[in-house]
Amino acid sequence: MRKKTLAAAALLAAASLTLTACGSSDDSGSPVTVVSEDSSAQKAATVLDQPFEKPDLVLTDTHGDEYDLRAETEGKPTLIYFGYTNCPDVCPLTMNNIAVAKKQLPKAEQDELRVVFVTTDPERDTPAALGKWLKGIDSQVVGLTGDFDTIQAGARTLGISIEPPEKDKNGKIVSTHGTQVVAFSPKTDAGYVLYGEDATVDDYTADLPKLIKGAKP
Repeated sequence: MRKKTLAAAALLAAASLTLTACGSSDDSGSPVTVVSEDSSAQKAATVLDQPFEKPDLVLTDTHGDEYDLRAETEGKPTLIYFGYTNCPDVCPLTMNNIAVAKKQLPKAEQDELRVVFVTTDPERDTPAALGKWLKGIDSQVVGLTGDFDTIQAGARTLGISIEPPEKDKNGKIVSTHGTQVVAFSPKTDAGYVLYGEDATVDDYTADLPKLIKGAKP
């Protein structure tokens, strides 16, 4: 698979520039996307030489219950993505790509994998709203919401930038956020692989069996 190993400092610099204003558009109607010019933006899998520590996040799941990210995913292969349900493009595409690839795994491995979707628009993404949206993608996905500042701080530890939702020139609320998916090893609980928004179903289909085992893609 396409891959590249980067120093953590360089990765953080690149990741912080990879932002998508989901739902925002210019006069032509095309999504406004600002992506780092770093060559790694063209790679599906970026294997980190200095893995990320799993965020210390305690949020609310789609059932309205407290969810301690570290405790609930300890020792489990885990994918984490920050986005929001009103996003018309990148977020649903990313989550659907993962869901389709996940279905190619044996049932036992599907049950072992934790896919976590953390909202960047908690005011609108209530537990009920998250649950309804994720049910149409993959009912096993863990949807989390909570205090925006807490979510923003957690994302920042992974080099993912999130800005408070705001209205665009047309009065539509948009959420600007990093579009990376971070994979955490079941062996170390560290985030050791990163995917950009260009990652395809085929990329995830090829890599998930390795990520399940904590191996490099």
